[in-house]
Amino acid sequence: MASSASLQRFLPPSPHAASSSSSRRRSGRARAAVSMPSSSPAAAASEVSAERLEPRVEQREGGYWVLKEKYRTGLNPQEKVKLEKEPMGLFMEDGIKDLAKIPMEEIDAAKLTKDDVDVRLKWLGLFHRRKHQYGRFMMRLKLPNGVTTSEQTRYLASVIEAYGEDGCADVTTRQNWQIRGVTLPDMPAILEGLRSVGLTSLQSGMDNVRNPVGNPLAGIDPDEIVDTRPYTNLLSSYITNNSQGNPTITNLPRKWNVCVIGSHDLYEHPHINDLAYMPAVKDGKFGFNLLVGGFISPKRWGEALPLDAWVPGDDIIPVCKAILEAFRDLGNRGNRQKTRMMWLIDELGMEVFRSEIEKRMPNGVLERAAAEDLIDKKWERRDYLGVHPQKQEGLSYVGLHVPVGRLQASDMFELARLADEYGSGELRLTVEQNIVLPNVKNERLDALLAEPLLQERLSPRPSLLLKGLVACTGNQFCGQAIIETKARALQVTRDVEKRVSVPRPVRMHWTGCPNSCGQVQVADIGFMGCLTKDSEGKVVEAADIFVGGRVGSDSHLADVYKKAVPCKDLVPIVADLLVERFGAVPREREEDEE
Repeated sequence: MASSASLQRFLPPSPHAASSSSSRRRSGRARAAVSMPSSSPAAAASEVSAERLEPRVEQREGGYWVLKEKYRTGLNPQEKVKLEKEPMGLFMEDGIKDLAKIPMEEIDAAKLTKDDVDVRLKWLGLFHRRKHQYGRFMMRLKLPNGVTTSEQTRYLASVIEAYGEDGCADVTTRQNWQIRGVTLPDMPAILEGLRSVGLTSLQSGMDNVRNPVGNPLAGIDPDEIVDTRPYTNLLSSYITNNSQGNPTITNLPRKWNVCVIGSHDLYEHPHINDLAYMPAVKDGKFGFNLLVGGFISPKRWGEALPLDAWVPGDDIIPVCKAILEAFRDLGNRGNRQKTRMMWLIDELGMEVFRSEIEKRMPNGVLERAAAEDLIDKKWERRDYLGVHPQKQEGLSYVGLHVPVGRLQASDMFELARLADEYGSGELRLTVEQNIVLPNVKNERLDALLAEPLLQERLSPRPSLLLKGLVACTGNQFCGQAIIETKARALQVTRDVEKRVSVPRPVRMHWTGCPNSCGQVQVADIGFMGCLTKDSEGKVVEAADIFVGGRVGSDSHLADVYKKAVPCKDLVPIVADLLVERFGAVPREREEDEE
């Protein structure tokens, strides 16, 4: 199992030591890149010049990594903001305390402080909603494996409750909390409050490693392959340097996602992560094969590819560190649409990319992949909503449907109470924006199911269309969203349900813009917000419809089915699509047959 002992070797060293060691590694890398024998599997590396494999960043005082002078042309605006001022200084040097004292009017008067609140605060997980909630922020937490406690949930509820109608919370598609309505003067106190209950929002936005995702049923699933919680916790501890800040990996070219797979169900969606740990045994030892490069972006989306690498289960951090450093050192920082890690893999080729990772491993060796991973390719993905027995005798977990992931303070207070009263004070968040309440004694199940919150708001037995419904924030709060998503997703689904009856769950995802935070490409049916002209020539909110996404061992990213459909025209089109592709039956015919 993963242990914290191995973590200490990979936390940030002193700036002087790191600088000297990194210069030694840089020179070694350049020589190796051009001297591989032509008979080597990595012979293609000779086609990549030593100059291209020179790291583009260098370490400066304070442990921060900065782009070298000669690579500062053709940069995107976000890179320029990072160069003007180190974002992590707002946390590691307590800059947030001074910033929080400045009125927004004064902040907006100077570019440096305006960029602080609009861009750099994202390194602290704080997103200014300038367009729709001026002066208020969304705060994104780090919640490895989606595991949280009643105490933490109660604290977050108390924060959003103080903001009245402006405050609410969302379960995200990375198994995480986002809270809304936060104001700048309150941030230092809220950050301290998070620390007091064992939470952090650090490094959860912009060019950082996002929340490590794991099996939401880890440790309680009778059929799990491995408990992912120790691994995701270890990853999170490394990524944030135990919530103190890890400046060695906070200047990536773009965001970076990681997950650890623990079950045959692939609840973690490995195919859309930059790094996915796939359980595999090699030479009788448990460990992980690695997939790399999965991503979704406005212009392109691609599934993760095998790195042809295996790491032992008791030492997973070195390869994560090596991959992140290769991405940090070599990734492009120009066109923002071409800065995800897969673009670097495409440019270098997988074998050269792999060789760059190997050079950054502590002993310079990266083992080749095990022949097979432990995933049962014929496994039918299970539904975790509802009541299910745990591996612990006499206990069950209860999966609760959270409509489009949105919760109010009152919901969260009630969830915390239910976790304490019926379970062990623990809750699990899922990438489908739902919640699992584990460790419920079987004799208490009936009482739990009769609770008003489960009867009225968070049903364990939602309809077949509602249970797979996912929606991003939409333009209610997000300045990038083109259309409203959450309320519309619910309304369209309910209207479609009046027209047709489906024989099985159909996963429908909504995203307000091409950034695809709602992950429409993995859905059976996806809706991506856009604008179009209706039949009368009026500009209206619309959606591109995607069809055919699959999750699981036969994962596949969806293709565009129909572009720019006015939202007001979606219901009949979706109903027909469900009949044609998903075996739905029109309600009228169903009633006639009865």
